Amino acid sequence: MAAAPAEATAPDLARDEGDLAAGVEAFAELLAGRTWTVLSGAGMSTDSGIPDYRGPTSVRATPMLYAEFVRSVDNRRRYWARSYQGWSRMGHAEPNAGHRALVDLEPSGLIGVVTQNVDGLHQRAGSSPVIPLHGSIADVVCLGCGRVTGRREMQDRLALLNPDVGAPRVLEHAELRPDGDAVVDEWGDFVLADCLACGGVLKPDVVFFGETVPRDRVDQAYALVDGADVLVVLGSSLTVMSGLRFVRHNVKHERDVVIVNRGTTRGDDLATLKLALGCTETLEGLLDLHRS
Repeated sequence: MAAAPAEATAPDLARDEGDLAAGVEAFAELLAGRTWTVLSGAGMSTDSGIPDYRGPTSVRATPMLYAEFVRSVDNRRRYWARSYQGWSRMGHAEPNAGHRALVDLEPSGLIGVVTQNVDGLHQRAGSSPVIPLHGSIADVVCLGCGRVTGRREMQDRLALLNPDVGAPRVLEHAELRPDGDAVVDEWGDFVLADCLACGGVLKPDVVFFGETVPRDRVDQAYALVDGADVLVVLGSSLTVMSGLRFVRHNVKHERDVVIVNRGTTRGDDLATLKLALGCTETLEGLLDLHRS
């Protein structure tokens, strides 16, 4: 059976930084002696310089849809021209203190991470296991033969094919999107790179909006969620069903859900405990309690 909320007003417990200590304490009490799985979203990586599509301070942006990408060479040209610029920051982002704190919290009952992020920062920080629900921006897949190559290799090929574009510049926050896309005005003459094995269309090995998450990856994520007593959502608005379904699944099986996110989420009314706090500050606070 699910444990009772820490108090009747738990979803409103921490709405500003002044409530950090109380929120972290309630969080620690709910996790005490129990196993937990993390479901992370873009808010987990904002402290690494990667923006969020839907955070309270995010800039409105429209991502490329899968159907748009596959049906039009112009759409692919526009995407890769922008991704070529976006990689200048995405390719150099480093795990933040929240990622590192999560690794240090593994002995406290954390059994794994399911992430909606494609930046690979959980893996680089040392978390294990990590299920990258939406794939990895560091890889490129051929839609023809399925061959997977590295994104850095793709960057070098695009540079050779487009010598007049100039070196990618370091982008401002508002110009970058969390899937490595960027705002670029001139893209009509951008030359695409095809698969070296079959000449097929190349796409980042990430799940675009409108694309289906591979079934085996979903099954692995459910197994990780089902293996824990508590599901902890970090930095996700749960706007897309790929994340919200795990929250609903946990509630259906009478297991607790904790949500740590500065803005509102689609799962707030399902949470045992909702903390309107940043991921890094909350995880560092939780780690401090475990060490004290």
